[in-house]
Amino acid sequence: MVSLMRLLRYGVGGTVVAALAGMALLVAFQENLVYVPLTKSYEITPAHLRLTYEDVWLRSSDGVNLHAWFIKLSPDCRGPTILYFQENAGNIADRLGTVRIMLLRLQCNVFMLSYRGYGASDGYPSQHGITKDAQAALDHLSQRTDIDTSRIVVFGRSLGGAVGSVLTKNNPDKVAALILENTFTSILDMAGVLMPFLKWFIGGPGSKGPKILNFLVRSPWSTIAIVGQIEQPILFLSGLQDEMVPPSHMQMLYAKAAVRNRQCDFVEFPTGTHMDTWETGGDHYWKTILQFLEQHAPENKENESSQSQNENSNILFS
Repeated sequence: MVSLMRLLRYGVGGTVVAALAGMALLVAFQENLVYVPLTKSYEITPAHLRLTYEDVWLRSSDGVNLHAWFIKLSPDCRGPTILYFQENAGNIADRLGTVRIMLLRLQCNVFMLSYRGYGASDGYPSQHGITKDAQAALDHLSQRTDIDTSRIVVFGRSLGGAVGSVLTKNNPDKVAALILENTFTSILDMAGVLMPFLKWFIGGPGSKGPKILNFLVRSPWSTIAIVGQIEQPILFLSGLQDEMVPPSHMQMLYAKAAVRNRQCDFVEFPTGTHMDTWETGGDHYWKTILQFLEQHAPENKENESSQSQNENSNILFS
């Protein structure tokens, strides 16, 4: 009996030590789990898809050089401009397929930002840094004269939704509306989803246990804490077959936002997974977004009328 008790004690102790060692590694290398640029090079550019685009170089407020693509439907397109924030893995070149269809179906322009550490952008990704990157992108768009700056709409998928939520909350006068697709409530909650043994050590408000590691998470991306403060209209797009982010996360985000914001729409896509909701959703997916844009980022008739009058005046006096 004594030998058995001693063996059990050592066994339990070994398991605890292994768990603590595993958690220490997770904390030390957490950025490598949250941010996965995969490669710094672009396999293709918009030119490969015959898209009209501009290479844009920005500098964030902390001095990091950032790269972006501004893809226009046409040189004189005054439709909505989508400020697009990607998921955590890969780079903006991997999203050109969906962006190409977005341009055509929504008759819009698309600004694609490479987060710091992604693509051709310098630096290393972090929540603090990427928040600054997103602001630099919005500030750039807001100063352009070749777009209708009253029609800037933020679109974020997965991690991009967390990025876009912070930016939208911080800029009620610059962002017309927000679209979230398959976005998580927080990285803390996702840690418990992807690594169930962490549920007792880390997690959001709904999780059980002591949550002793929460304060060590450097990129919490708590969208659930942000979304209820957003004043602009929000469209939630949820793929019900999402194998990465539980669809319940999107439901919780919608419920939190809708308490105060009456301009929220929630749309489900029964066959949508984490990465292909835009494909499996088909015509319904794009019509849903188009209707949202027409309602909350409509054509500015006053600006169009003023532009037309100026063009007519130029003709008369040329």
